[in-house]
Amino acid sequence: MFKFNFMSLKAVLFDMDGVIVDTEPLHRKAYFKTFDELEITVSEDLYTSFTGASTKRVFETLIEKYNLNRTYETMADIKRSHFKNYFDNDEEFDLIPGVRKLIEHYYENDIKLILASSATMTTINMVFGKFGLEKYFSGKISGADLKESKPHPEVFLLAAEMAGEPVENCMVIEDSTNGILAAHRAKIFCAAYRSPHSKNQDYTLADTVVSDYEDLELDKISTYF
Repeated sequence: MFKFNFMSLKAVLFDMDGVIVDTEPLHRKAYFKTFDELEITVSEDLYTSFTGASTKRVFETLIEKYNLNRTYETMADIKRSHFKNYFDNDEEFDLIPGVRKLIEHYYENDIKLILASSATMTTINMVFGKFGLEKYFSGKISGADLKESKPHPEVFLLAAEMAGEPVENCMVIEDSTNGILAAHRAKIFCAAYRSPHSKNQDYTLADTVVSDYEDLELDKISTYF
């Protein structure tokens, strides 16, 4: 566990899926429609193990496991097409309750915000455009553009660098086992959001766990230290 003085908090590094928006149901529908087209059966345990991982890592794993004669790019294009259809047309798709207020709270208190997600930059920009989030964030990083994906710490180390802050002045907000482990390996204080949509995730390595974003407002997090 990593201790820091909340008064030194200068930057918050947000995951996106399950933290800012609940795209998981959309991704799930798109992935399983793609699996059907590929004629492979993916178990719930295997699918759950992909939570927080990049699309590239998911399909590279499936290529090896099922000896598929397709490139990851081809499969990713199929999945992306299905996802966009659900993104544009699913009436229940919205921001996670309370997250806009939290983002605005940090922004108004001069906390730098960096998006550090395993999602593609295309998906990140779709979400930011749909919900008007661009002005609040100083930078965005897509794990899909990096050599390593979560649970490797690269995305959070780069996010801290993008914020211009040492890791001890940063906090990660995550909801997945892989993301929490990535933050732990980066030695950055991690607040885990217990999302009702992220099942079977391990919060053991998180420094604090919350179910309501009000608990991460600045006057509240001071009680954790």
